[in-house]
Amino acid sequence: MNNKPKYSIFKNAKYAIDGLFHAFKYETSFKLEIFFSIILSFVIFLFDFTFEERLILFVTLILVMIVELLNSAVENVVDMVTKEFHPLAKSSKDIGATAVLFALLLHLGIWIAILVKHYY
Repeated sequence: MNNKPKYSIFKNAKYAIDGLFHAFKYETSFKLEIFFSIILSFVIFLFDFTFEERLILFVTLILVMIVELLNSAVENVVDMVTKEFHPLAKSSKDIGATAVLFALLLHLGIWIAILVKHYY
């Protein structure tokens, strides 16, 4: 199956930007994560963290959004394939949601570890 258009860095960048706008427009979870990411980005600089600690916090913050986008992509594909209930469709969506949960727990755990290191 070869339905890929000829490679162009500009077209590929446009596809990525289109995907970002689509996710922001239609995915409530992604909108919330963007909102909290903006707030947390400022909070990261309010604390007296080292460069490495800030870097780790930013990386895990971005990781949460990446996993959310992948989860949304899985959900869109499942919805495209079937609108009816199917156990595999449900498990696909649930597994994607679990991946998002794990990314959030990782980010939260790193916040806790860094704050405990600094303040206890």
